[in-house]
Amino acid sequence: MRRKDREITDMREIYEIIKKCDVCHVAFYNEEYPYVIPLNFGVTFNDGRFKLYFHCAKEGTKLELMKKNPHVAFAMDCSHNLVFRDDSSCTMEYESVCGNGVLHALPEQEKVGALSVLMQQYHGGEEYTFPEQVVKMVEVLELTIDNISGKRLKKNWENKENK
Repeated sequence: MRRKDREITDMREIYEIIKKCDVCHVAFYNEEYPYVIPLNFGVTFNDGRFKLYFHCAKEGTKLELMKKNPHVAFAMDCSHNLVFRDDSSCTMEYESVCGNGVLHALPEQEKVGALSVLMQQYHGGEEYTFPEQVVKMVEVLELTIDNISGKRLKKNWENKENK
C-alpha cells in the first residue's frame, strides 16, 4: 500500500468497517473485461479469518463465472465525507476494505445459517427464520477471504496529506 499512513492493519478495525458498509462489489474474471457486481452481504470473523456471504438467483452470470474461476476480488467502502480545505481544494474522507478469496456455493444444510449472517448485517442480532421454499429458491455463496486490507482517511488528513 502506497499510503501507509492510511493503512489499517488491525483485523478488528477492518471488521468494524465491514459492519458499517452496506454493499460489497465483487469482481469476477471474465475473459476480456472483469465482471463487477454490487451485492448485499453478511460477514463473519472467527479465529482471525473473514468470510463473506451473498445470496442470488440459482442461475446467472456470476454463477457461470464462479464455476469457471472461483477466485474473486472484492471492495467495499463507507463513511464518505467531502472535506473542503482553506486553499479551495478538497478531499474525501472514507473507510474502505479490499481483498480477494475463493467463492463457492453452500450446500443446502448451510444456507439458513449464512442467510442469518446476511440479515444480521442489515437488521442486527435478531434470530431469523426462513420459509423452506425461500431457502430452496436461492443460491447462497460463501467467500473465504485469503487477503484483506483496510484503508481510511479521516479528519486528521491536514497533518498527513502532504507526506
